[in-house]
Amino acid sequence: MKQQTMDNVKTALVAGANGIIGENLIQYLAALPDWEVIGLSRRGGKGTGKISYISVDLLDMNDVEVKLADLSQVTHVFYAAYQDRPTWAELVAPNLSMLTNLVEVIEKVSPKLAHVSLMQGYKVYGAHLGPFKTPAKEDDAGHMPPEFNVDQQDFLEAAQKGKRWSWSAIRPSVVGGIALGNPMNLAVAIAVYASISKEYHLPLRFPGKPGAYHSLLEMTDSELLAKATVWAATDEKCANQAFNINNGDLFRWNDMWPKIARYFGMEVAPPLQMSLTTIMADKEALWKNMIQKYSLAPHNYGELSSWTFSDFVFSWDYDMFADGSKARRFGFHEYVDTEEMFIKIFDALKKRKVIP
Repeated sequence: MKQQTMDNVKTALVAGANGIIGENLIQYLAALPDWEVIGLSRRGGKGTGKISYISVDLLDMNDVEVKLADLSQVTHVFYAAYQDRPTWAELVAPNLSMLTNLVEVIEKVSPKLAHVSLMQGYKVYGAHLGPFKTPAKEDDAGHMPPEFNVDQQDFLEAAQKGKRWSWSAIRPSVVGGIALGNPMNLAVAIAVYASISKEYHLPLRFPGKPGAYHSLLEMTDSELLAKATVWAATDEKCANQAFNINNGDLFRWNDMWPKIARYFGMEVAPPLQMSLTTIMADKEALWKNMIQKYSLAPHNYGELSSWTFSDFVFSWDYDMFADGSKARRFGFHEYVDTEEMFIKIFDALKKRKVIP
């Protein structure tokens, strides 16, 4: 096999390395023969093989300048970092500042910079505000701010003008994966909710709004997303373009929910709207007992719970999907069956002893 030379090797800088998107992206990149990977997060990480980590606060420009000063080899920035805030307006400043700080420093220190990939979502289309035009398309009209995803893309478009590097904007639906300690992990939250319901000898009830049980929804598998993200960052046709990335199928919870219950060996009862943030808040002691009872991995209950995000998803009593055909027209043809994705995630959680 031909040895890779330093000229052939690309270096990825992944911001948001410990998130559900960043973690899977790093693992995918590391499995490719011509990539070195550097993960950025406040927590850092333990380097292995072609993967190294830097602990950095992207909100602190001084910290960014010091910690990233020697990264002259970076060719591709993959931005998937996120800071939560109580209101939509408060989200703008920190999330725009993190991206701005990172790009401005890497532009200065790395003459090899070829591409900046921005992870977005359907908030670009106003999906978080209420019923919106579906299927959403990349060239749909914008909506009234505040919306940090839009501000981030505006920054990249302006910063790229006259430069040798290009950008891409990747727009997944709800992402399915197994990264723990993440505030937006729906599949893990469902698995924990189901496991606790089963421990109480309860049926699996859909906890969202009545209308959400019957609306059309789609998801994006984290491994599929990683492949699409790298494709868009390395195919010249994709330069300075936005792409919706989804599994390629649609579902309704009224069909998917009984299948999830069947996986866990549970009955289904009629939906009952309830806030998971509220009703799951007192379950930490029970979970500790379940760790002992089923010899589970000793994960902190807070690592496994994404109740606020789950409540958000289960409140969508309107259709939530986008048109993924642009990516196919540009050359990305992979897809994932969403039911199989859930099963794969649940199987992995059991194998890792995260759930019984």
